[in-house]
Amino acid sequence: MSPIHGGAPEEPFQLSLLQGFPASAAAASGPVLAARLPVARVRLESSLPHLDRPFDYSVPAGLDAAAQPGVRVKVKFNGQELAGYLIDRAAESDAGHPLVPLHKVVSPVPVLTSPVAELAARVAARYAGSVSDVLRVAVPPRMAKLEKDLAPDGTLDPSLFADEAAGNGAGAAIPAGLEASSWMSYRNGPAFLQHLSAGESPRAVLSALQGYGPGGWPRMIAEAVAAVRLSGRGAIVVVPDYRDLDRAEAALLQLLPAGDVARLTADDGQTPRYRSFLRILSGAAGVAVGTRSAAYAPVSNLGLVVSWDDGDDLHIEQRSPYAHTREVLLLRAGQESAACLLAAHTRSTETQRLVESGWAWPVEADRAAVRRSVPRVLNTADSYELEHDPLARIARLPGAAWRAAKDGLERGPVLVQVARSGYAPSLACESCREPARCTACSGPLAIAGASGSSAVPQCRWCSTPAPVWRCGTCNGVRLRRGATGALRTAEELGRAFPGKPVLTSSGDRVLATVPDSKALVVATVGAEPVAAGGYAAALLLDGDSLLRRENLRAGEDAVRRWFNAAALVRPAGDGGLVVITADDAAGVGALLRWDPAGYAQRELSLRQELQLPPAVRVASITGGRTAVGHFGAAVEQQLGQQGIVLRTAGPAPLVLAGAPGQGGAPGSGVEDVRTLLFIPYGQATQVTRVLRAVKVAAAAKRTDEPVQLRLDGVDVL
Repeated sequence: MSPIHGGAPEEPFQLSLLQGFPASAAAASGPVLAARLPVARVRLESSLPHLDRPFDYSVPAGLDAAAQPGVRVKVKFNGQELAGYLIDRAAESDAGHPLVPLHKVVSPVPVLTSPVAELAARVAARYAGSVSDVLRVAVPPRMAKLEKDLAPDGTLDPSLFADEAAGNGAGAAIPAGLEASSWMSYRNGPAFLQHLSAGESPRAVLSALQGYGPGGWPRMIAEAVAAVRLSGRGAIVVVPDYRDLDRAEAALLQLLPAGDVARLTADDGQTPRYRSFLRILSGAAGVAVGTRSAAYAPVSNLGLVVSWDDGDDLHIEQRSPYAHTREVLLLRAGQESAACLLAAHTRSTETQRLVESGWAWPVEADRAAVRRSVPRVLNTADSYELEHDPLARIARLPGAAWRAAKDGLERGPVLVQVARSGYAPSLACESCREPARCTACSGPLAIAGASGSSAVPQCRWCSTPAPVWRCGTCNGVRLRRGATGALRTAEELGRAFPGKPVLTSSGDRVLATVPDSKALVVATVGAEPVAAGGYAAALLLDGDSLLRRENLRAGEDAVRRWFNAAALVRPAGDGGLVVITADDAAGVGALLRWDPAGYAQRELSLRQELQLPPAVRVASITGGRTAVGHFGAAVEQQLGQQGIVLRTAGPAPLVLAGAPGQGGAPGSGVEDVRTLLFIPYGQATQVTRVLRAVKVAAAAKRTDEPVQLRLDGVDVL
């Protein structure tokens, strides 16, 4: 009954669980048990932390053949029928009482492989979560109709999926060489591919220059995967969203046989996802490409894991234990001795830390290649531009930006990046420019209506109107539009450039691509479509709005979004021009020099000086004041016994952005608070083990309301 490695230590409440475990007289003298390895260790599918460990069951002789490690089973637990996974078979149990027999083998297909089970345990240990929550992401829901053609014993023969590969069309053969690779213009690029094709496991951080065309990042990732397939090993590629997934899959299919690539994403539906999962599990496909859950794909003989744009918050799982794809892939690369590639147009501070520690090698272009490949960047807020256009600092569209758009429209499409969707989504004080807040819940004030038609501002959280408003900072009473949305911007540009088509990509209507026609493309950050031949120009508006976000990573995230948009623009030699209107000297300077590595180095240095993530790890404990206090006290007590004292912040009242009616709202009667624990890496293993044990004990006792425990959340600072 002991937990598998990496699980929580034994707790005092374990005895009560064992006593509650169903053990009837029928179990002792009931069905005939399997002659060999009659004990099955089962991991229950339960979100309860105190059930996060294997439980022993007996294996009836009738289920002996089907009850193999990795299959889905049903068991009786405390009078209920629960689903789970059979982790292992054993000759005997240390439970100390008669075992209940397995109730049912749901499917003979071993969907949970040993490496993925071990990875789930490692991820749960790192994030102080439960293995069951990780497996919920790792193993897709079963589609019984897809298993009808399998062998009765659940054997997965790759030939069963031969028609699947044929249906995808004829794919190209795996290239015998990559002499014309896009990697050739990057320092350490050719060496990285050579090590991959030779069967070795290098680790690299790639700063890609272009986001479109044959030299774009999808082609570079596909070439790295093709190199590792030459060595006979498999690969996993994880991207943030479906648009990146479509581009990465298309690039892979240009170099690899069609049946060798399997697409894994929940957006495609449960049946296509499970079909792709079975193809990978059987070995019919050696490459898995997808969104977050693809990081757990059961690829055999794994040789390479790839993450694109790890700074995108879409890489963070939205359910407990809130694991980040980058960390999952790093754990998996270490576990299976695989190569690792973290690629993006910029560098997150986490990847910069890996480079500076020597864990990964930087792969970046020299200055000559940078000048040949990137557009010219112009800042309307520098001293030269302000001298010629004094109103540029306050203008929505400065003169230089207007001229860039006008000239660009003569040569091709022009991208306009704005901070927000909608029409005019937020308001600010006319005098001090502070965001206008609701007096009832502190939510942001906005003009209601689809096109800002209401004359009375109201709260976007609680919908309370604010006909009479006064600024809490300067006592001003006049409001201005704090940010102009994509729809309003498109309307204004349509009037400024009559006769030119205006396309929008934002909100529920996000475009993946646009034609190479002379048109204005207005997109919110992160929703920029790709033009096959690149944009003639790009206007990066609302930069100061992005930088004003109340978040430790506001600057880092703004720079990432600027580079992602600028990488879609043609090189300066082809007339490509990027105009940015932000004031931030460090971030804008990095874009002007096209130096993402320098900006990441500066940011990491500041974080190390202040001992903020990622220089340290951070754990947030969120919930009611009493529950958080008890949880924190228990953690402090156990850490104190080990001689560990952590720097803490809080408990502080919590304001959940965009979540009206949550704890802390006036009149709710409940105050949610948050306590932060800053954890040095050298003590992280001990601290996370204690956090996990306290979480398990609190769930078993049920004396307090549950708290949310989250590690390394990017939105808590």
